[in-house]
Amino acid sequence: MPEKKKKTAVPRLRFPEFRHAGPWEVKRLGEIAEVVRGGSPRPISRFLTTDDDGFNWLKIGDIPNESKYVLSTEEKIKKSGLSKTREVHPGDLILSNSMSFGRPYIMGIRACIHDGWLALTNLKSGLLSEYLYYFILSDFSQRYLHDSAAGGGVRNLNADIVKLLPIATPLRVEEQQKIADCLASLDELIRAEEDRLAALKQHKKGLMQQLFPAPGETTPRLRFPEFRDAGPWEVKRLGEVCEILDRMRKPVTSTKRKAGPYPYYGASGAIDYIDQYIFDERLLLIGEDGAKWGPFEKTAYIVEGKYWVNNHAHVLRPIQINDVLLENYLNASDLSVYVTGAAPPKLTLDNLKAIRMPVPPALPEQQKIADCLASLDELIRVQGEKIEVLKQHKKGLMQQLFPQEVV
Repeated sequence: MPEKKKKTAVPRLRFPEFRHAGPWEVKRLGEIAEVVRGGSPRPISRFLTTDDDGFNWLKIGDIPNESKYVLSTEEKIKKSGLSKTREVHPGDLILSNSMSFGRPYIMGIRACIHDGWLALTNLKSGLLSEYLYYFILSDFSQRYLHDSAAGGGVRNLNADIVKLLPIATPLRVEEQQKIADCLASLDELIRAEEDRLAALKQHKKGLMQQLFPAPGETTPRLRFPEFRDAGPWEVKRLGEVCEILDRMRKPVTSTKRKAGPYPYYGASGAIDYIDQYIFDERLLLIGEDGAKWGPFEKTAYIVEGKYWVNNHAHVLRPIQINDVLLENYLNASDLSVYVTGAAPPKLTLDNLKAIRMPVPPALPEQQKIADCLASLDELIRVQGEKIEVLKQHKKGLMQQLFPQEVV
């Protein structure tokens, strides 16, 4: 009987020293690793402990979305719960099996996992966990897992599905390591740029806390030199400094919308583009319902050009206040005290008009603060775009470093 031909694959891009190393070997994940499901002692509340001799208990919420390694857990369980769960160890991989299913992580600690996780353990000799991590994260693998997931409203993975995932592996460990190192260096660069973005946002937050008076006060802690003797700020209601244009807005049901060039705005921003517009000027929108109200949430946003607004966003024309100043103040404020109801919470028109804010009496001071904040927003925007470019570069590189087809 003839020997069954082995499946192989070749990536579009290889490092020079491996270009003549031959095709990669393709095997199912279940052939090169043990794929097992986690488990949970129930009720879990009876097994949680704060004792030092407890075992790390890993929940999905313990891991930031962009993390690569699992390095800590919030909770621990008692030794008596070990028989009802699954232990994983440093170097093992885990996958979430529902909701954001298929996202891999590498264990950096010993921990116990519940049945919302699948674990990849006992990797075949010569297979690097970091290489396997990136291969599972690739478009090819994620597409396979997404297409194979079972269920209707909430789709999920099981061990049998994951075991069948084709894994293409270079025969030489050195090539696996080179690929993993290359992608890891990009991850480090992205992480450094994300840290810079977070620092910029934190700097802006701290600056705003000084440029605006503290609650109950009318003079900011930090003032530009030319306005230090300009006197206290005036506390005004939003209805005094803005014209409310809510009567002009109106919804268009999805069945009656026709595609066009004009944004159709609601509480969550532009949700469509249609062939009609209501407004043709720079105005300020504030979510009426369905939005989040709290410190440093994007509740208010300036829009320009021609656009349509439905009845889920208030429309304001600032008349005695700089719109950039107003936008930043509202997004930095806790507006929850003005919100009523629960399903969904609502910022009514009367409550909108009643929002109080301190306002510099002189327009030049308003403009100076607005220009300062706008320059920071531009730095934040550019930094965000830089991160997105790096992420797209990584995505494109992975599409070339890993085979997209198996022959």
